[in-house]
Amino acid sequence: MDWYLYMVRFLLSLTFVSSLVSCSDSSENATTVFFGGEIVNPTSDYVVLYHNDSYVDSVKLDDKNHFSFQLDNIEDGLYHFDHSPELQYVYLSKGDSLLARLNTVEFDESLVYSGKGSEINNFLIEIFLKNESEEELMKDYYTLDPEDFSKKIDSLHSNKVALLQELNADEQFHPKALAMAEASIDYNTYISKEKYPFYHKKKTGEETIHDLEDEFYSYRKNIQFNNKDLTYFRPYFDFMKWHFGNMAYMTCLEDCSTDKKPVVDRLHFNKHKLNLVDSMVKQTELRDILFRNVAMDYLLREHTPSEEATVFIEKFKSLSSNPEHKEEIELLYNGIKNLQPNTTLPNIMVKNFNGEEVSLKKLANHEENTVFYFWTADQKTHFKNVNKHILSLKGKYPNYNFIGINVRTNSAQWKQLMDEYKMDKSKQFFGENFKELQMAMIIDGLNKCVIAKDTVVVDGFANLYTSL
Repeated sequence: MDWYLYMVRFLLSLTFVSSLVSCSDSSENATTVFFGGEIVNPTSDYVVLYHNDSYVDSVKLDDKNHFSFQLDNIEDGLYHFDHSPELQYVYLSKGDSLLARLNTVEFDESLVYSGKGSEINNFLIEIFLKNESEEELMKDYYTLDPEDFSKKIDSLHSNKVALLQELNADEQFHPKALAMAEASIDYNTYISKEKYPFYHKKKTGEETIHDLEDEFYSYRKNIQFNNKDLTYFRPYFDFMKWHFGNMAYMTCLEDCSTDKKPVVDRLHFNKHKLNLVDSMVKQTELRDILFRNVAMDYLLREHTPSEEATVFIEKFKSLSSNPEHKEEIELLYNGIKNLQPNTTLPNIMVKNFNGEEVSLKKLANHEENTVFYFWTADQKTHFKNVNKHILSLKGKYPNYNFIGINVRTNSAQWKQLMDEYKMDKSKQFFGENFKELQMAMIIDGLNKCVIAKDTVVVDGFANLYTSL
């Protein structure tokens, strides 16, 4: 962390503390948490607070774009707050009186905390930003041999650990908060190690996975597979996904392949992942969300219904203890079956610019092929590229009917973007219920599109850039 930047962020936060601090008397009550702040250029009327995947509370912004939560007897730990379409973590402890300020134009970069509890949160956001900024470096590092690669990322890791130790010497973090800060450093580093053999092969063009000494994975002895406090922490969960993917690949390469060539069957590979999670993870919540991730990953990449897929789903159901996950996977598989060629378009409703509901079936042109494509406001580069690409496709296919469906954006922001970019409002619609749309149209990425003729599916798993 650049301590000059750290201090600048802290001093900037003081400009709005005086207008909010009077709202809180939590410092006098050791069981109460005050969490409030200001959002510049809000994209929603509300701030919603979650603990793990459970809703805690929501508050509406006032006329000065301020918000405040008064929380009694909550569990110390990691929360996240959602200001649609963005979200970010916040660590809360009893007795905290925490203020946040951010500008949605640069949501993460502008976020700064002040008040009691701010030190750990400012550290977490700085590590988050530092890890983001290192992504470009990593692209170059993956070309290095294993020893040099390890030296590079171990150096980055050591620098962050030293900064945390220096901050902790002054602040004396609670052990639980210190463990969260350490995890934010460690697991991002571990992810890079798990990625290395695959990215190195891709970057260098080597035909086989590079041989790695046991020392390369020495950090694995420090992995906590059953830490409930970390279950919903993104770096920890992302690490678990990469780790079990890596383990499944290497296990299969060793035990199932011939001539050191991997088995390419996706079902086979994902069965390995299910078995590894089952044998190594005992914490129920982490087990269940990892099982869900494996099943989702398999189904979203394997678009053809089959007896083998049905057997895989039954295996998933036997391992998972989460009824909602089981229902979700069942819905997803039904969605895949319902998007096969010559099936009828799903009977899903979207909204037009005037807020009126209209079905996808009605939007499908009865004389021309219709292409349903998807976009979101929180990925501006993709949004601009898709707009440009659609114009090109319209020139190439003048008889096609191109229908844009916006997802994961609030209605006001969607309308604002349509006005700003002078989009054809008769061809743009708002997908209010993303989950329903995702399951019915199998939205596994924003380049996904569905091609229909009349109300009949021609290609339910087309790609906007490669299928047309």
